[in-house]
Amino acid sequence: MMQWCPPFPLDLAAVLGPLSRGRGSLNFRAHRGVWWLAANTPGGPGTLALLRRADGVVEAEAWGDGAEFLLDGVPALLGADDDDTGFVAHHDVVASARHDSPGLRLSSTGRVWDALLLAVLEQKVTGKEAIRSWAQLCRWFGTPAPGPGPDFLRVPPDPIAVRSIVDWNWHRIGVDLKRREALVAAARVAPRLEEAARIGGREGRALLRTVRGVGVWTAAEVAQRAWGDPDAVSFGDYNIPSMVGHNLLGHRIDDEQMAELLAPYAPHRQRVVRYLETAGSRAPRFGPRIELRDYRAM
Repeated sequence: MMQWCPPFPLDLAAVLGPLSRGRGSLNFRAHRGVWWLAANTPGGPGTLALLRRADGVVEAEAWGDGAEFLLDGVPALLGADDDDTGFVAHHDVVASARHDSPGLRLSSTGRVWDALLLAVLEQKVTGKEAIRSWAQLCRWFGTPAPGPGPDFLRVPPDPIAVRSIVDWNWHRIGVDLKRREALVAAARVAPRLEEAARIGGREGRALLRTVRGVGVWTAAEVAQRAWGDPDAVSFGDYNIPSMVGHNLLGHRIDDEQMAELLAPYAPHRQRVVRYLETAGSRAPRFGPRIELRDYRAM
C-alpha cells in the first residue's frame, strides 16, 4: 500500500474518466467510492485500487504480478507528469472551462496494449456496440483480476490471448473482419508498440500507425491514455468536431475546420478538447442517429 498527496488540485473523476466506459468497463470502474483498475503490465496482470480521502491524500493498494508497476505509476496515472507550460486560452469559453476545472489533468497509464485493444474495438461503430464487445472480450478471454476487487473486475486479454481467438469467437462478440485483423496484427508486434509510450508525441503516434488498421483516430485515442498526449486530437471522430465547433463558434464544423480552429493551441490541442468536454456543453443533436449494428447476426 502507498499514500500519495497530490501537490496540485485533483479532480479524480475528471482525470480518470477517459479510461472508463461505465458499467461495460470490466477492467476499470469506480465502485463504492473506490476506483479499480485491472491491467496488463510488464510484470504481468495486476489490480490497482485508489481511494481519495477527505484530506486529499490518495491511498493506493495493488495486487498480482503487476502490483509494483501499478503502484509506481500512480502519480502519472493521476496527472503528475502533465505539463501545461505555454498553454494560452484563445477563446473565452476555453478560459472559462479551464478556470472552472482546476483539478483536470491528463492521465498517463504508461502502457499501450490495453488502450489499443479498446480503441480498435471502438473504430467505426457506436459506443454501445464497442462496449458490448469490450465487456464480452474481457469476460470470455481476459483473466480474473488479482486481489479482493469486485466480482466484475477482469484483466483484458493479453496479446497472446488475442492471437488465440478463433474467427467464430470474434464473430460471437460482434467484431468485424477489419477490426479483428487490426487487433491480431497489433498483437504480433505488441512489445515493440509499447515503445510508443516511452517515445511519446507525434513520433509515438507514428509508431502505432505502422500497424495496418491503426489510423489517426486510433493512435490519438491510445496516445491520450497511454502517455497523456496533450496534442493528440481524435480526428475522424463522429462527435468531437461538432462539440468543438458548437462551443467555439456556435455551429457544427468538420475535421478540416476543427484542425484550423485548434491550430493556435498546438501543442495543447487535445487539452482544449478535454476542457470543452468537461465543461459539459454538447452540440444540439440533429439528423439521423447512427444505426446500431450487430455483427454477430451477419
